[in-house]
Amino acid sequence: MKIALVSEHASPLAVLGGVDAGGQNVHVAALARTLAARGHLVTVHTRRDDPDLPAVVPFAPGVSVHHLDAGPPGRLPKDELLPLVPAMADRLAAAWRADRPDVVHSHFWMSGLAAAQAARALPGPAVPVVHTYHALGVVKRRQQGAADTSPADRVELEAALGRAVDAVVATCSDEAAELTALGVPADVISIVPCGVDETVFTPDGPAEPRGARHRVAVVGRMVPRKGMGLAISALGLLAGRGRDDVELLVVGGPGGPDDLVGDAEARRLMELAVGAGVADRVRFRGQVPQAELPRLLRSLDAVVCAPWYEPFGITALEAMACQVPVVAAEVGGLVDSVVDRVTGLHVPPRDPQAIAAALEQLLDRPADAAAMGRAGRHRVCTLYSWDRVAAETERVYTALTRGPQPTTTPTRLSEVH
Repeated sequence: MKIALVSEHASPLAVLGGVDAGGQNVHVAALARTLAARGHLVTVHTRRDDPDLPAVVPFAPGVSVHHLDAGPPGRLPKDELLPLVPAMADRLAAAWRADRPDVVHSHFWMSGLAAAQAARALPGPAVPVVHTYHALGVVKRRQQGAADTSPADRVELEAALGRAVDAVVATCSDEAAELTALGVPADVISIVPCGVDETVFTPDGPAEPRGARHRVAVVGRMVPRKGMGLAISALGLLAGRGRDDVELLVVGGPGGPDDLVGDAEARRLMELAVGAGVADRVRFRGQVPQAELPRLLRSLDAVVCAPWYEPFGITALEAMACQVPVVAAEVGGLVDSVVDRVTGLHVPPRDPQAIAAALEQLLDRPADAAAMGRAGRHRVCTLYSWDRVAAETERVYTALTRGPQPTTTPTRLSEVH
Protein backbone atom coordinates (compact mmCIF):
# COMPACT_ATOMS: atom_id res chain seq x y z
CA MET A 1 0.00 0.00 0.00
CA LYS A 2 0.96 3.66 -0.32
CA ILE A 3 1.71 5.01 3.15
CA ALA A 4 2.13 8.70 3.97
CA LEU A 5 3.96 9.45 7.21
CA VAL A 6 3.66 13.03 8.47
CA SER A 7 6.34 14.25 10.88
CA GLU A 8 6.22 18.02 10.77
CA HIS A 9 9.22 18.93 12.92
CA ALA A 10 11.10 15.61 13.20
CA SER A 11 12.68 14.68 9.90
CA PRO A 12 14.32 11.28 9.50
CA LEU A 13 17.22 13.18 7.91
CA ALA A 14 17.94 15.26 11.03
CA VAL A 15 21.10 15.02 13.11
CA LEU A 16 20.15 13.68 16.52
CA GLY A 17 20.92 15.21 19.89
CA GLY A 18 19.53 18.74 19.54
CA VAL A 19 16.63 20.18 21.49
CA ASP A 20 13.99 18.99 19.01
CA ALA A 21 15.79 16.04 17.41
CA GLY A 22 15.64 12.69 19.15
CA GLY A 23 13.53 9.59 19.50
CA GLN A 24 10.76 10.67 17.12
CA ASN A 25 13.26 11.15 14.31
CA VAL A 26 14.65 7.66 14.92
CA HIS A 27 11.16 6.18 15.13
CA VAL A 28 9.90 7.71 11.89
CA ALA A 29 13.08 6.80 10.01
CA ALA A 30 13.09 3.18 11.14
CA LEU A 31 9.34 2.69 10.70
CA ALA A 32 9.48 4.08 7.16
CA ARG A 33 12.46 1.94 6.22
CA THR A 34 10.97 -1.25 7.67
CA LEU A 35 7.50 -0.73 6.18
CA ALA A 36 9.15 -0.28 2.78
CA ALA A 37 11.15 -3.47 3.30
CA ARG A 38 7.82 -5.22 3.89
CA GLY A 39 6.70 -4.20 0.39
CA HIS A 40 5.01 -0.83 0.92
CA LEU A 41 5.73 2.51 -0.76
CA VAL A 42 6.40 5.13 1.93
CA THR A 43 6.54 8.92 1.72
CA VAL A 44 7.62 10.94 4.76
CA HIS A 45 6.30 14.51 4.75
CA THR A 46 8.14 17.04 6.88
CA ARG A 47 8.43 20.81 7.02
CA ARG A 48 11.24 22.45 5.08
CA ASP A 49 13.58 23.97 7.67
CA ASP A 50 16.41 24.85 5.30
CA PRO A 51 16.01 26.76 2.01
CA ASP A 52 18.65 24.56 0.36
CA LEU A 53 16.83 21.29 0.95
CA PRO A 54 15.56 19.63 -2.24
CA ALA A 55 11.83 19.03 -2.55
CA VAL A 56 12.33 15.25 -2.52
CA VAL A 57 15.18 13.27 -0.99
CA PRO A 58 15.48 9.49 -1.51
CA PHE A 59 15.95 7.98 1.94
CA ALA A 60 15.92 4.21 1.51
CA PRO A 61 14.60 1.71 -1.05
CA GLY A 62 10.88 2.48 -1.27
CA VAL A 63 11.12 5.58 0.96
CA SER A 64 11.36 9.25 0.03
CA VAL A 65 11.31 12.36 2.21
CA HIS A 66 9.21 15.25 0.89
CA HIS A 67 9.92 18.74 2.21
CA LEU A 68 6.84 20.95 2.35
CA ASP A 69 6.86 24.74 2.49
CA ALA A 70 4.97 25.86 5.59
CA GLY A 71 6.22 29.13 7.00
CA PRO A 72 9.79 30.39 6.68
CA PRO A 73 12.27 27.74 5.52
CA GLY A 74 14.33 27.84 8.69
CA ARG A 75 14.56 26.01 11.98
CA LEU A 76 11.89 26.92 14.50
CA PRO A 77 11.23 25.46 17.96
CA LYS A 78 8.42 22.94 17.66
CA ASP A 79 6.33 24.83 20.19
CA GLU A 80 6.17 27.74 17.73
CA LEU A 81 4.81 25.71 14.80
CA LEU A 82 1.08 25.70 15.58
CA PRO A 83 0.32 28.79 13.42
CA LEU A 84 1.89 26.94 10.47
CA VAL A 85 -0.51 23.97 10.69
CA PRO A 86 -3.02 25.36 8.11
CA ALA A 87 -0.23 25.90 5.57
CA MET A 88 1.12 22.41 6.25
CA ALA A 89 -2.38 20.98 5.76
CA ASP A 90 -2.76 22.80 2.44
CA ARG A 91 0.59 21.45 1.19
CA LEU A 92 -0.29 17.93 2.29
CA ALA A 93 -3.69 18.06 0.58
CA ALA A 94 -2.07 19.27 -2.64
CA ALA A 95 0.51 16.48 -2.51
CA TRP A 96 -2.14 13.84 -1.82
CA ARG A 97 -4.43 15.04 -4.58
CA ALA A 98 -1.53 14.43 -6.97
CA ASP A 99 -0.54 11.09 -5.39
CA ARG A 100 -3.26 9.73 -3.12
CA PRO A 101 -2.08 7.56 -0.21
CA ASP A 102 -3.95 4.52 1.04
CA VAL A 103 -3.33 5.46 4.65
CA VAL A 104 -1.87 8.43 6.54
CA HIS A 105 0.09 8.07 9.78
CA SER A 106 0.89 11.32 11.59
CA HIS A 107 3.50 11.74 14.30
CA PHE A 108 3.23 14.38 17.05
CA TRP A 109 0.11 16.41 17.68
CA MET A 110 0.63 19.28 15.23
CA SER A 111 1.40 16.80 12.45
CA GLY A 112 -1.88 15.12 13.36
CA LEU A 113 -3.86 18.35 13.10
CA ALA A 114 -2.42 19.02 9.64
CA ALA A 115 -2.84 15.44 8.44
CA ALA A 116 -6.46 15.16 9.61
CA GLN A 117 -7.40 18.44 7.95
CA ALA A 118 -5.64 17.51 4.71
CA ALA A 119 -7.03 13.99 4.51
CA ARG A 120 -10.62 15.10 5.01
CA ALA A 121 -10.21 17.75 2.30
CA LEU A 122 -9.57 15.09 -0.35
CA PRO A 123 -12.40 14.17 -2.74
CA GLY A 124 -13.79 10.64 -2.89
CA PRO A 125 -13.55 7.94 -0.23
CA ALA A 126 -11.95 9.11 2.97
CA VAL A 127 -8.28 8.33 3.48
CA PRO A 128 -7.91 6.82 6.97
CA VAL A 129 -5.68 8.68 9.40
CA VAL A 130 -3.65 6.97 12.12
CA HIS A 131 -1.97 9.08 14.77
CA THR A 132 0.93 8.61 17.21
CA TYR A 133 1.45 11.37 19.78
CA HIS A 134 5.03 10.63 20.93
CA ALA A 135 4.35 12.99 23.87
CA LEU A 136 1.21 14.30 25.53
CA GLY A 137 0.64 17.90 26.53
CA VAL A 138 -1.30 16.92 29.64
CA VAL A 139 1.74 15.03 30.96
CA LYS A 140 4.16 17.78 29.99
CA ARG A 141 2.00 20.38 31.73
CA ARG A 142 1.75 18.22 34.84
CA GLN A 143 5.51 17.72 35.03
CA GLN A 144 6.80 21.14 33.93
CA GLY A 145 4.11 23.49 35.19
CA ALA A 146 4.93 27.10 34.35
CA ALA A 147 8.06 26.00 32.46
CA ASP A 148 5.94 24.28 29.81
CA THR A 149 6.32 26.23 26.57
CA SER A 150 3.57 24.38 24.68
CA PRO A 151 0.75 26.39 23.10
CA ALA A 152 -1.98 27.10 25.64
CA ASP A 153 -4.62 25.01 23.87
CA ARG A 154 -2.42 21.97 23.22
CA VAL A 155 -4.23 19.64 25.63
CA GLU A 156 -7.66 20.47 24.23
CA LEU A 157 -6.48 20.09 20.63
CA GLU A 158 -4.78 16.77 21.38
CA ALA A 159 -7.94 15.40 22.96
CA ALA A 160 -10.05 16.49 19.99
CA LEU A 161 -7.53 15.01 17.58
CA GLY A 162 -7.77 11.63 19.28
CA ARG A 163 -11.53 11.65 18.79
CA ALA A 164 -11.25 12.71 15.15
CA VAL A 165 -8.71 10.29 13.68
CA ASP A 166 -9.52 6.74 12.68
CA ALA A 167 -6.96 5.07 14.94
CA VAL A 168 -4.43 6.03 17.60
CA VAL A 169 -1.21 4.10 18.07
CA ALA A 170 0.05 4.58 21.63
CA THR A 171 3.60 3.55 22.38
CA CYS A 172 3.00 2.30 25.92
CA SER A 173 0.24 1.37 28.36
CA ASP A 174 0.74 4.55 30.40
CA GLU A 175 0.06 6.68 27.31
CA ALA A 176 -3.06 4.65 26.47
CA ALA A 177 -4.41 5.29 29.97
CA GLU A 178 -3.71 9.03 29.66
CA LEU A 179 -5.53 9.11 26.32
CA THR A 180 -8.65 7.38 27.61
CA ALA A 181 -8.69 9.86 30.50
CA LEU A 182 -8.71 12.63 27.88
CA GLY A 183 -11.81 11.12 26.29
CA VAL A 184 -10.21 9.26 23.40
CA PRO A 185 -12.32 6.12 22.82
CA ALA A 186 -10.50 3.02 24.01
CA ASP A 187 -11.58 1.05 20.95
CA VAL A 188 -9.55 3.25 18.59
CA ILE A 189 -6.32 2.87 20.61
CA SER A 190 -3.74 0.20 19.82
CA ILE A 191 -0.49 -0.15 21.76
CA VAL A 192 2.53 -0.61 19.51
CA PRO A 193 5.90 0.16 21.10
CA CYS A 194 8.86 1.89 19.55
CA GLY A 195 11.58 -0.38 18.28
CA VAL A 196 15.31 -0.82 17.96
CA ASP A 197 17.51 -2.29 15.23
CA GLU A 198 18.83 -5.33 17.05
CA THR A 199 21.15 -6.11 14.12
CA VAL A 200 23.02 -2.82 14.67
CA PHE A 201 22.75 -2.53 18.44
CA THR A 202 24.39 -5.80 19.46
CA PRO A 203 26.55 -6.97 22.36
CA ASP A 204 29.21 -8.22 19.94
CA GLY A 205 31.64 -5.86 18.27
CA PRO A 206 34.19 -3.21 19.16
CA ALA A 207 33.83 -1.16 22.33
CA GLU A 208 35.35 2.13 23.37
CA PRO A 209 38.17 2.01 25.92
CA ARG A 210 37.27 3.14 29.42
CA GLY A 211 38.87 5.92 31.40
CA ALA A 212 37.99 4.35 34.76
CA ARG A 213 37.25 0.93 36.20
CA HIS A 214 33.52 1.47 35.74
CA ARG A 215 31.68 3.51 33.13
CA VAL A 216 28.03 4.58 32.97
CA ALA A 217 26.22 7.00 30.68
CA VAL A 218 23.16 9.13 30.07
CA VAL A 219 22.17 9.49 26.43
CA GLY A 220 19.58 11.75 24.83
CA ARG A 221 18.49 15.26 24.06
CA MET A 222 20.15 17.78 26.35
CA VAL A 223 17.05 19.29 27.93
CA PRO A 224 16.25 19.45 31.67
CA ARG A 225 13.40 16.94 31.60
CA LYS A 226 15.74 14.16 30.41
CA GLY A 227 17.25 14.09 33.89
CA MET A 228 20.93 14.14 32.96
CA GLY A 229 21.60 16.27 36.01
CA LEU A 230 20.20 13.53 38.25
CA ALA A 231 22.90 11.14 37.00
CA ILE A 232 25.58 13.74 37.74
CA SER A 233 24.20 14.24 41.25
CA ALA A 234 24.17 10.46 41.74
CA LEU A 235 27.83 10.29 40.72
CA GLY A 236 28.55 12.97 43.30
CA LEU A 237 26.82 10.87 45.96
CA LEU A 238 28.91 7.86 45.00
CA ALA A 239 32.05 9.99 45.22
CA GLY A 240 30.98 11.11 48.68
CA ARG A 241 30.96 7.46 49.70
CA GLY A 242 34.54 7.09 48.57
CA ARG A 243 33.88 5.65 45.10
CA ASP A 244 36.31 7.21 42.67
CA ASP A 245 36.24 4.33 40.17
CA VAL A 246 33.25 5.44 38.06
CA GLU A 247 33.15 7.79 35.08
CA LEU A 248 29.95 9.20 33.60
CA LEU A 249 29.46 9.97 29.92
CA VAL A 250 26.90 12.66 29.06
CA VAL A 251 25.92 12.08 25.44
CA GLY A 252 23.83 14.62 23.56
CA GLY A 253 23.66 18.31 22.81
CA PRO A 254 23.79 20.75 19.89
CA GLY A 255 27.02 19.43 18.39
CA GLY A 256 30.45 18.12 19.35
CA PRO A 257 32.13 18.70 22.72
CA ASP A 258 33.46 22.08 21.61
CA ASP A 259 29.92 23.28 20.81
CA LEU A 260 28.58 22.64 24.30
CA VAL A 261 30.03 25.77 25.89
CA GLY A 262 27.45 27.84 24.01
CA ASP A 263 24.53 25.73 25.23
CA ALA A 264 22.76 26.86 28.41
CA GLU A 265 21.76 23.37 29.52
CA ALA A 266 25.24 21.99 28.92
CA ARG A 267 26.73 24.81 30.99
CA ARG A 268 24.26 24.10 33.79
CA LEU A 269 25.26 20.44 33.80
CA MET A 270 28.97 21.31 33.79
CA GLU A 271 28.45 23.61 36.76
CA LEU A 272 26.50 20.86 38.51
CA ALA A 273 29.43 18.47 38.01
CA VAL A 274 31.80 21.03 39.52
CA GLY A 275 29.49 21.56 42.48
CA ALA A 276 29.20 17.81 43.04
CA GLY A 277 32.99 17.45 43.00
CA VAL A 278 33.04 15.12 40.00
CA ALA A 279 33.98 17.40 37.11
CA ASP A 280 37.05 15.25 36.50
CA ARG A 281 34.87 12.14 36.06
CA VAL A 282 32.06 13.52 33.88
CA ARG A 283 32.82 13.39 30.14
CA PHE A 284 30.64 15.60 27.98
CA ARG A 285 30.67 13.91 24.59
CA GLY A 286 28.16 16.03 22.68
CA GLN A 287 26.40 14.37 19.78
CA VAL A 288 27.44 10.84 18.94
CA PRO A 289 26.30 9.62 15.49
CA GLN A 290 23.93 6.66 15.57
CA ALA A 291 26.48 4.54 13.72
CA GLU A 292 28.99 5.05 16.54
CA LEU A 293 26.57 4.64 19.43
CA PRO A 294 26.76 0.80 19.69
CA ARG A 295 30.55 1.01 20.19
CA LEU A 296 30.00 3.47 23.04
CA LEU A 297 27.19 1.46 24.64
CA ARG A 298 29.27 -1.74 24.65
CA SER A 299 31.82 0.02 26.87
CA LEU A 300 29.29 0.66 29.65
CA ASP A 301 28.39 -1.08 32.88
CA ALA A 302 24.98 0.63 32.91
CA VAL A 303 22.86 3.28 31.22
CA VAL A 304 20.87 5.71 33.33
CA CYS A 305 17.49 6.76 31.91
CA ALA A 306 16.10 9.15 34.51
CA PRO A 307 13.69 11.54 32.77
CA TRP A 308 11.00 13.37 34.67
CA TYR A 309 8.56 11.84 32.19
CA GLU A 310 9.11 9.77 29.07
CA PRO A 311 6.62 8.86 26.32
CA PHE A 312 8.75 5.84 25.47
CA GLY A 313 12.55 5.97 25.77
CA ILE A 314 14.43 4.48 22.83
CA THR A 315 17.78 4.87 24.59
CA ALA A 316 16.78 2.15 27.05
CA LEU A 317 16.08 -0.26 24.19
CA GLU A 318 19.38 0.54 22.48
CA ALA A 319 21.24 -0.20 25.72
CA MET A 320 19.32 -3.41 26.32
CA ALA A 321 20.02 -4.53 22.75
CA CYS A 322 23.74 -4.11 23.53
CA GLN A 323 23.27 -6.24 26.66
CA VAL A 324 23.70 -3.30 29.04
CA PRO A 325 21.47 -3.11 32.15
CA VAL A 326 19.38 0.04 32.57
CA VAL A 327 18.65 2.16 35.63
CA ALA A 328 15.26 3.57 34.67
CA ALA A 329 12.95 6.10 36.27
CA GLU A 330 9.58 4.47 36.81
CA VAL A 331 7.73 6.72 34.37
CA GLY A 332 5.91 6.40 31.05
CA GLY A 333 7.18 3.89 28.54
CA LEU A 334 10.14 2.88 30.69
CA VAL A 335 7.71 1.04 32.98
CA ASP A 336 6.88 -1.28 30.06
CA SER A 337 10.28 -1.65 28.41
CA VAL A 338 12.58 -2.05 31.42
CA VAL A 339 11.55 -4.94 33.70
CA ASP A 340 12.59 -4.21 37.28
CA ARG A 341 15.25 -6.61 38.59
CA VAL A 342 15.14 -8.51 35.28
CA THR A 343 16.56 -6.20 32.60
CA GLY A 344 17.54 -3.38 34.96
CA LEU A 345 16.42 -1.51 38.03
CA HIS A 346 13.52 0.90 38.45
CA VAL A 347 13.98 4.02 40.56
CA PRO A 348 11.50 6.72 41.62
CA PRO A 349 11.53 9.80 39.39
CA ARG A 350 13.81 12.71 40.32
CA ASP A 351 15.66 10.71 42.98
CA PRO A 352 19.48 10.86 42.68
CA GLN A 353 19.86 8.88 45.93
CA ALA A 354 17.96 5.99 44.38
CA ILE A 355 20.00 6.23 41.16
CA ALA A 356 23.24 6.10 43.17
CA ALA A 357 22.03 3.05 45.10
CA ALA A 358 20.96 1.27 41.90
CA LEU A 359 24.29 1.97 40.21
CA GLU A 360 26.19 0.71 43.25
CA GLN A 361 24.13 -2.48 43.21
CA LEU A 362 24.92 -3.10 39.55
CA LEU A 363 28.62 -2.28 39.88
CA ASP A 364 29.10 -4.40 43.01
CA ARG A 365 27.19 -7.41 41.65
CA PRO A 366 28.63 -7.96 38.16
CA ALA A 367 27.09 -11.42 37.79
CA ASP A 368 23.60 -10.03 38.44
CA ALA A 369 24.27 -7.11 36.09
CA ALA A 370 25.42 -9.48 33.36
CA ALA A 371 22.26 -11.57 33.77
CA MET A 372 20.14 -8.42 33.45
CA GLY A 373 22.03 -7.51 30.31
CA ARG A 374 21.34 -10.90 28.74
CA ALA A 375 17.67 -10.68 29.71
CA GLY A 376 17.48 -7.21 28.17
CA ARG A 377 18.91 -8.43 24.88
CA HIS A 378 16.39 -11.29 24.81
CA ARG A 379 13.50 -8.93 25.56
CA VAL A 380 14.49 -6.57 22.75
CA CYS A 381 14.85 -9.35 20.18
CA THR A 382 11.53 -10.88 21.23
CA LEU A 383 9.34 -7.79 21.53
CA TYR A 384 11.01 -4.68 20.13
CA SER A 385 12.56 -5.51 16.76
CA TRP A 386 11.56 -3.05 14.07
CA ASP A 387 10.17 -5.83 11.93
CA ARG A 388 7.76 -6.77 14.72
CA VAL A 389 6.85 -3.11 15.35
CA ALA A 390 6.25 -2.51 11.64
CA ALA A 391 4.14 -5.66 11.36
CA GLU A 392 1.93 -4.57 14.27
CA THR A 393 1.61 -1.08 12.78
CA GLU A 394 0.77 -2.60 9.42
CA ARG A 395 -2.07 -4.54 11.05
CA VAL A 396 -3.57 -1.26 12.25
CA TYR A 397 -3.39 0.12 8.69
CA THR A 398 -4.90 -3.03 7.17
CA ALA A 399 -7.86 -2.98 9.55
CA LEU A 400 -8.68 0.55 8.38
CA THR A 401 -8.16 0.06 4.66
CA ARG A 402 -10.17 -3.15 4.39
CA GLY A 403 -13.59 -2.43 2.88
CA PRO A 404 -15.27 0.85 1.86
CA GLN A 405 -14.63 3.99 3.86
CA PRO A 406 -17.25 6.68 4.61
CA THR A 407 -17.21 9.64 2.22
CA THR A 408 -18.71 12.23 4.54
CA THR A 409 -16.58 14.49 6.68
CA PRO A 410 -17.28 13.79 10.37
CA THR A 411 -18.58 16.85 12.16
CA ARG A 412 -16.20 16.07 15.02
CA LEU A 413 -13.34 17.39 12.88
CA SER A 414 -14.56 20.89 13.63
CA GLU A 415 -13.16 20.30 17.10
CA VAL A 416 -9.68 19.79 15.70
CA HIS A 417 -8.92 22.94 13.76
